[in-house]
Amino acid sequence: MVRAIRGAIQVEGNERDAILSGVTELVTEVMERNGLTTDDVISVIFTATPDLTAEFPALAARKLGFHDVPLICCTEIDVPGALPRVVRLMAHVETDKPRQAIQHVYLRGAVALRVDIAQ
Repeated sequence: MVRAIRGAIQVEGNERDAILSGVTELVTEVMERNGLTTDDVISVIFTATPDLTAEFPALAARKLGFHDVPLICCTEIDVPGALPRVVRLMAHVETDKPRQAIQHVYLRGAVALRVDIAQ
C-alpha cells in the first residue's frame, strides 16, 4: 500500500545549519516512528515558509541517505499570520500499516499546526 505521511518542524532561524538540523530531526523522527527505511520511501515533498531561503530542505534528506528518492522543495504560501520558519514534508511511502497506524510528526512550535494528528 501507498501511504502519505505529514510532518513539520519550526526551525530556529534562516540559517543553513538551522534548516539542515531541523529537517534532519524531522525526517529521522518520521522514519523511526513509522519503522521505515529509505527503500520504503517513494518520494518526499518539502515546503518552507517564505522566510526560509538559506538552504534547500531536501539536502538534509540527501545527507541521511535519500540518494535515489525523488525529492522536491517548494515555498509554502505566504498567509498573513502564519507560523514563521516552518519546514513541512509529505512523504509517500510503501507500507503495510493501515492509515490509522501512520504517525504524523510535528516538532517544536509546529505542533500547533496540527494538534489533532501530532504525536
